[in-house]
Order: sequence, then structure tokens, then C-alpha cells
Amino acid sequence: MTQHSRDTPQFYLTAPSPCPYLEGQQERKVFTHLVGERAAELNDLLTHGGFRRSQSIAYRPACETCRACVSVRVLAAEFRPSRGMRRVLRRNRDVVGEMRPPQPTSEQYSVFRAYLDARHRNGGMADMTVLDYAMMVEDSHVDTRIIEYRQYGPGARTKGRGGGALLAVALTDVLADGLSMVYSFFEPGAGDRSLGTLMILDHIERARAMGLAYVYLGYWVPGSRKMDYKARFLPQERLLPGGWTRIAR
Repeated sequence: MTQHSRDTPQFYLTAPSPCPYLEGQQERKVFTHLVGERAAELNDLLTHGGFRRSQSIAYRPACETCRACVSVRVLAAEFRPSRGMRRVLRRNRDVVGEMRPPQPTSEQYSVFRAYLDARHRNGGMADMTVLDYAMMVEDSHVDTRIIEYRQYGPGARTKGRGGGALLAVALTDVLADGLSMVYSFFEPGAGDRSLGTLMILDHIERARAMGLAYVYLGYWVPGSRKMDYKARFLPQERLLPGGWTRIAR
């Protein structure tokens, strides 16, 4: 009996709070804990149902008056980069991504801190300390990796682990059928490189090489400029009321 109750997830509902994507809206989330031996299996199952992971929590929107958030996953095998995306790849030929175990470093935190200060100064993560960052990376009961993107060559400013300048970082879960991009950030001074796009393109290529069908991008919110970019990675599937639905253009 005790074993059964521990393996059965319990779901909870948050109190309403201001929506970070759509002005004037209130958000609520349903969430559960990802712990124990079956955490990875549960994470896979919940991701298929539109949940996202944050540390040892899986959550999804449960807003009372809005259904704008749509889970999106890219079809890795069929994806072909657009002309603009190919330009991004050419612009970043000196950048190499390396998948590592989820171990936080002061170098990563330095980029993370600069990213928050430049892009999300008033966001919910703005006050995160180096210890908070370490917890974000390490507090996972599923198969999680860090991918570091480093610049090599004469233009690289400061050298770090592995010899190249750290430009961007992705915290990524390896699921049974895909890669789920949990959180990513980049050096704000390198805005002309389109590093956010580069990381998604790299994940699509990695998923393909690993024989995985999808790259999960989290929520796309129509009408939110912050989330517009996710709609550009086609073909993709969106989780609509009738299930995962293919969108080709």
C-alpha cells in the first residue's frame, strides 16, 4: 500500500498570479513532483501530455479563462532549416556545442546572470543566486544534460573549460522519444549571432543523430512576441484539444 501511494503522483494547483506572456491575464498551474525510481517514466508520460519540467516539478498551465499556451515539438527527421536559419549556422561556424553531465560552474552562472540582467530583469528568476542556479541544474531525477556552446578561434574573447569562450548553455532532458529543452540562456553581448536559434537547430541535429523523433520546445503562446520564434521551426506538432497535430507551414 505504501509503495503504491509513493509511486502514484499527486497533483496540486497553484494560486492565480499575473501571466508573464499575456497582459491582463492570470495564470494557474497544475503540478506534481518528479521523484523516485519512476521519475523518468513519469516525466516522459507527462511531457506527452503537455507538461514541462522545472527541477523536480512537472507542471502545465491550468488557467481558468485562457488556453493560449500550446505545447510544441519539432519533427527532427523532417525538419529543414530556412534560408535565415542557414545564415545563422554560417554565422556560428566557430561555435561548438558539447553535451556534458549536469554540473553547474561559475562560468555558466556568469553567462546566466548577464542574460537575466539584460533580458529578464523583472522576471521571476531575476533574484537567482549562484546556489539557486546550481539547484536548477542539479535537482533532477531524470536523464538531464548540460550543453555548452563555445566559440573557438581568434575572435574568442575569454577562454574557459575546454579552451573556448562560453557563449550559451542549454539544460536539456533526454526523453524516450526526444530532447526536451528545459532552459537555455546566452551571452547577451552576442545578440547578432542569434544564439537561441542556433541552440534549437543544434538540438534538432542531435535528436536526429540520437535516433530521437522530437525536440520539445515548451509552450508557444500566440500573441506573445517572446514566444513567436517557436512557430518558425517546421514541421512541428502542437498539442491541441484533439491531440498532437501536425503543422507544416
